[in-house]
Amino acid sequence: MDIIHHGAKTGVTGSCHELMIGKSSLLIDCGLFQGAEAKHQQLNIEFDIKHIEALLVTHSHIDHIGRIPWLLAAGFSGPIYATEATAALLPLMLEDGLKIQLGFNEKQCQQFTQLIKQKIRPVPYDCWAKLVLLNGESVSVRFRQAGHILGSAYIEIKLPDQRTVVFSGDLGPSNTPLLSDPISPLSVDVLVLESTYGDKPHHDVIERESQLRQLIEHSLRDGGAILIPAFSVGRTQELLFDIENILADVLSGSSHDNEHQKVWKTLPVILDSPLAQKITEQYRHFHELWSKEAKDRRYIGRHPLAFEQCITIESHQDHVELVNRLKHSGEPAIIVAASGMCSGGRIMNYLKALLPDVRTDVILAGYQAVGTVGRQLLDQNNQIVINDETVEVNAKVYGLSGYSAHAAQDDLVKFVEQIEDGPSVIRIVHGDKEAQSRLADKLISCRPDVEIVIAAEL
Repeated sequence: MDIIHHGAKTGVTGSCHELMIGKSSLLIDCGLFQGAEAKHQQLNIEFDIKHIEALLVTHSHIDHIGRIPWLLAAGFSGPIYATEATAALLPLMLEDGLKIQLGFNEKQCQQFTQLIKQKIRPVPYDCWAKLVLLNGESVSVRFRQAGHILGSAYIEIKLPDQRTVVFSGDLGPSNTPLLSDPISPLSVDVLVLESTYGDKPHHDVIERESQLRQLIEHSLRDGGAILIPAFSVGRTQELLFDIENILADVLSGSSHDNEHQKVWKTLPVILDSPLAQKITEQYRHFHELWSKEAKDRRYIGRHPLAFEQCITIESHQDHVELVNRLKHSGEPAIIVAASGMCSGGRIMNYLKALLPDVRTDVILAGYQAVGTVGRQLLDQNNQIVINDETVEVNAKVYGLSGYSAHAAQDDLVKFVEQIEDGPSVIRIVHGDKEAQSRLADKLISCRPDVEIVIAAEL
């Protein structure tokens, strides 16, 4: 058995790992490189695929699935295994990517997504699936809750010699209100562990809703729009969930400030992303995967992801009209739109129109890769370039780390500590060199008997 890292080796995007089992192999994820990492990487599949018998997908973020079209173009013809929710999201995410990256029209997208649907083999959480290799040996695969986004999983693979290899995919933080927390496997021989926030001790998950409320309150006093760039899957739904709870709390309170409540009651929450709308529908469909807190709200008649003040914008014309209206009116509104790193999508038109306005607030609720507009805004640049045009940044920009969908160092260490048997080897991937190194130091302290391999040093 051997593991080759074809992506997410020295950075946080392009996840792609090959598990060699004799003369056969399994591919775990096949993601797109993003931000500055994309400049040094090829979209084409540069590794030999003739021994790859199946693709296992941890979740549907584009940095884990975005190169699947190129994998198929290179000749991969095997099945694709994923959880049931990921199987539902995968065609939606890939279709969106093909429109953006290759300019596919509707018919071309439908043909491709139909092919993907034929290849997908949905596997329920916690159920073992048996894969028979060409040499007659078999491996067993199980998807376990990762708590990162809807359908996300870490993957347990039981080899013919009964050793167990676990690929973490992306693990979510503990105590998020919408999805369940990840639960560590009982026994592992080799663990491939992400380290996106391996150098950050913890996230302010508990405080994030109150911090968001404070920022909205501040913006309402100033007037103007609140722009929240958000990934269509995961971040958008977490934000809508918290905004609904803030609105419910404010409007059910005993405040004597009627004007204050009136502003909140008429505050539009605009979801301007066709893809995010489709993804949100899937979140509602798979409500059995929600956390207990989220289910409790639903049971008492609340609609955490489809509340009355949430307005969806579908057509491009309606989008353009709304951008122009907000630019000239300065009226208060919350706009949630993709992409999360401001690397494309409808959020770019809002930024171009509203960043020069001092009343505008921008809330960056997640990781911003080096080289993206989101990172430039987070670094408080006074000017940015959008579509070859220089835009003045007079808006106030805030970072809100509590909305990260990734586990921080404390949660990653806890995930390892709670494994009852093993691992003997941990391979750290999916993080920059500093994050990988910091996490390795922490893991050595708590598991001194484990061999720690830092992928960035291979």
